[in-house]
Amino acid sequence: RSCPTGVFLLDIKQNELKMKPAFFSKDSCYLPPLRYPALCMLREDARADEYQYIIHGGKTPNNDLSDKVYFMSLVNKTSKKMTFQCIEKDLGGDVPEARYGHTINVVHSRGKSMSVLFGGRSYTPLAQRTTEKWNSVVDCLPSVFLIDFEFGCCTSYVLPELQDGLSFHVSIARDDTIYILGGHSLQNNTRSPNLYKLKIDLPLGSPAVTCTILPGGISVSSAIVTQISDTEFVLVGGYHSDNQKRLACNTVVLEDSKIEIVESVSPEWTPDIKHCRTWFGCDMGKGSVLLGIPGANKQIIPDANYFYILRCKGAEEDKEEELITQICSQTSSEDPGDSTPFEDSEEFCFSAEANTFDADDADTYNEDDEEDESETGYWITCCASCSI
Repeated sequence: RSCPTGVFLLDIKQNELKMKPAFFSKDSCYLPPLRYPALCMLREDARADEYQYIIHGGKTPNNDLSDKVYFMSLVNKTSKKMTFQCIEKDLGGDVPEARYGHTINVVHSRGKSMSVLFGGRSYTPLAQRTTEKWNSVVDCLPSVFLIDFEFGCCTSYVLPELQDGLSFHVSIARDDTIYILGGHSLQNNTRSPNLYKLKIDLPLGSPAVTCTILPGGISVSSAIVTQISDTEFVLVGGYHSDNQKRLACNTVVLEDSKIEIVESVSPEWTPDIKHCRTWFGCDMGKGSVLLGIPGANKQIIPDANYFYILRCKGAEEDKEEELITQICSQTSSEDPGDSTPFEDSEEFCFSAEANTFDADDADTYNEDDEEDESETGYWITCCASCSI
């Protein structure tokens, strides 16, 4: 609650978790605090150092669903303060309905780029609601949305291979291909082992979207993926069922339009992690995963969260994985009675590519880093003549 924007910067350095509030420029739009939206990074090319975050959908603290799209980019960085710009993007065409638990990826084909949105859950349409299930949620239709953010247009595709809606699945993109695995279907109450391959061709005319069902999928929901090399990823965490965590880890290799998923050596999970019912986390970039468990599992400080860092190493480092001991505990500032429980392991968190706090984060005085008291709030301008 001490953060005026609801967005925090997280970084782990020397086994210490650092958390700082993010600041926004005066020309930024209002970004409401969202829980489990779809997040991805947009770069001009794979080697670009500058990038933007695309934020779509999600639940608000009032349990409203959002269909908004936001672009967030870093505009200023000092050793004491990082300032972002947040812009709301208007879309036209087949605009995706408000949802959560979905994914969004960026594909590149023939020198063009396009964003691909799939899956998620939404509230039951008004015409189908009953008194008993007024706020119940359903799977969104299994349509694939191609979004051109440059021109603000969307096109939906219905593919015969995609029959059931999915939420909290895993999507991994490379070049013009997206692989979708796992996920939970509310309609069937199953976590499908199917593995889908979406190929996006972007010629001069209309895009072409094809889907292929591949063998070798994994039945899991809410898993976390971290990239450890150009072609290698690690799949961590998630759930086999509502009451069973998935403690195994997998290495995913993408090469020559092919995917290979093999089980890798799992870390020696601590007893706290093994015995907890619920866990959550996110990719911190560069092979690091932040994992958290509610304090109720430890029965010491019930309203605290305990965090761990999992570092995954690639083949060049003998594919070693190491679980560092508990590094931090953060007392929750949220009243549990004011919000609904998390589904699976979703939280609104995003990585800053592990360079949020660089070597220049030393506690040295710099006059430019002093807080400007005129910018301590989250300022927005409602019109050109606004003086507030």
